[in-house]
Amino acid sequence: MDLGPIREQIDGLDRQLVELLNRRLALAAEIGKLKRSTGGQIYVAEREDAVLRTVGELNKGPIKQEALRAIYREIMSAAIALEKPLAIAYLGPEATNTHAAAMKKFGASVDYQAITTVADIFTAVERGEADYAVIPIENSTEGSVREALDSFVESDLKIVAQIHLEITHALISATPREKIEKVYSKDQALAQCRNWLQRHLPHAQLIDAPSTSRAVQIAKAEPGAAAIAGELAAQFYGVPVIEKNIQDKADNTTRFFVLGKKASGPVGNGRDMSSFLISLGDEASAHSGALLKMLMPMAERGINLSKIESRPSKKRPWDYYFFIDVSGHYDDANMKEALTELKKFCPMVKWLGSYPAAS
Repeated sequence: MDLGPIREQIDGLDRQLVELLNRRLALAAEIGKLKRSTGGQIYVAEREDAVLRTVGELNKGPIKQEALRAIYREIMSAAIALEKPLAIAYLGPEATNTHAAAMKKFGASVDYQAITTVADIFTAVERGEADYAVIPIENSTEGSVREALDSFVESDLKIVAQIHLEITHALISATPREKIEKVYSKDQALAQCRNWLQRHLPHAQLIDAPSTSRAVQIAKAEPGAAAIAGELAAQFYGVPVIEKNIQDKADNTTRFFVLGKKASGPVGNGRDMSSFLISLGDEASAHSGALLKMLMPMAERGINLSKIESRPSKKRPWDYYFFIDVSGHYDDANMKEALTELKKFCPMVKWLGSYPAAS
């Protein structure tokens, strides 16, 4: 079998690809100069969404769509780095799921900063110490991250994009499985793998760790110990993966928000989402239909509600804020009408951001 002619064709295509990539990045650098001169945003979520949708529609195979999206994310990451070096803060430590989500969104060509608390992440972006931030907002099995929701009350940062990351857990250890005596991980990760652990490591002691990343560090140093974490942590700390996909539920997904100082523009064609923080104030205690009254201005205009969650305002007893996610962009005409009506009886209607619905 003579592979030479085929490999020559591949080599020729590689030369063309490299040339085309560099031409594309040179154009991106020109765009960066224009953005810097006018104060424009370097990361534009609606443009990213449009590019990924376009290349997906152009794809006739055999490359899978997810692989093509991953390639283009790295191309766009390199383009962003040429436009302006970006600093992305995320809820640390390193090699956690939030780190993985940040890398999925921004690629390998930007700078990442691990920050230990959600409050400090908000502060870093507000002060300009980071350009954008990635925070977890809710998990499909564990629910919302309350600290993240509460941080929006006092902050003027905007949600500019969202990320959905399938959470898979691995058993990670330098010790053979039959000799594992302790398993370290974050309490949520241990809970999400409890059935697997009972079947395969029934005698192992389960120990809570500050993070999945820290659990891998402990497992690396302690004989007879293992960790439950994502594969990124195993790669980052150089510890073998003993077993993959040990979570009890296959559809375990976490949703993350990307935060920035400036809002995203509309994608259009029904592909936008918006988030709001609403307080009913005295209206809530006045009659039992107050919550329904709050939702009606949206419903009457065909704006779909996808999430609603209440949080205590901490200002007075039984006073609550409502976090809602709805279809559409803040600048849509029907959204403007609904908000105008809401503001007539709600003491606070705060727009948290609009962003592409899928990511």
